[in-house]
Amino acid sequence: MYHPYFRGKQYELITVREMAPLLHASGFRPIIEPVKNTLGGLDKALDAVIEAGGSAILIVNPQHGELSGAGKPLTDLLREKYLGQPEISAGIILKQDMTAKQALARFREHEAHAPVFIHAGFTEAKVLAEMLGRPTKNQSHIFFEEFCGKLYQKHFNSSHRVLLRDGFQRRKNREYDLLEPFSDLHATFADEGMDGFGDFLIVGDEYSETGGPAYAIAIHLTFIDPDQDNSMMIYHFKSVRQDTPTDPAGKFAEALAEMMEILGPPGSSKVFETNAVREFRMLYEQGHFPGLGYVKKLSMNHHIETLAHYFGVTA
Repeated sequence: MYHPYFRGKQYELITVREMAPLLHASGFRPIIEPVKNTLGGLDKALDAVIEAGGSAILIVNPQHGELSGAGKPLTDLLREKYLGQPEISAGIILKQDMTAKQALARFREHEAHAPVFIHAGFTEAKVLAEMLGRPTKNQSHIFFEEFCGKLYQKHFNSSHRVLLRDGFQRRKNREYDLLEPFSDLHATFADEGMDGFGDFLIVGDEYSETGGPAYAIAIHLTFIDPDQDNSMMIYHFKSVRQDTPTDPAGKFAEALAEMMEILGPPGSSKVFETNAVREFRMLYEQGHFPGLGYVKKLSMNHHIETLAHYFGVTA
């Protein structure tokens, strides 16, 4: 159903580990695109998924970070450790510079790992569909909405299909409005003819190795609004000070204070009171700054908990 897309940075992988039981209970299947040469954190995340009884898609030809264009370490990892683990599938990104023949070769190479095609700019959909033969639910295709229109998707009718939409509009922190729409795909994916949906959580598809100086700090928090036909909205709680890159702890406290003011007491806002929100409340009471990576992790955890609650599962 839901396929959260993670780039394999430290706190993204920690989110996968911490959320593994809830991901499994909700029928959610994370997609992981590794971006670091060191695979220890990835290994722990995949082990947590398996231990929880869940499943995941590991991209074997990453397009970003240190592993961009170097899929062999990931292919080797699948073969050496996860060949007997059908819960871990090989994800194959199809980009504009790949031919249908190359895509099929990747498919055959990873046929023992239940391969999943991730369409992200590929132009030979019709040829690939003909090579794969009659589509069935055993074939899985995930479409980046930005690149794949209805006519493109149509070539893979009758297979298992997932639509991936980036609901997070990345800007400089100081440029965010307090509230804006995020996505309605969780409520409309079936109307789109899809078997599932995905997003890039509160990180967005745009990839960068490091962020610049934090002149402003923003905490991103999603919620589902019953007064907007259950569309998902996102809050951007920002620091008051936005003119220098100093004092991130103080700026986090300012953004957190805005969050507490708008959320009010537990249960009094439209934001679901997740474990992550409860931890934000605890950080506010303690006056503690855990670091920006940890803050992002809490927001990602909250996003997953919110969608799980929408589909009737609670952490």
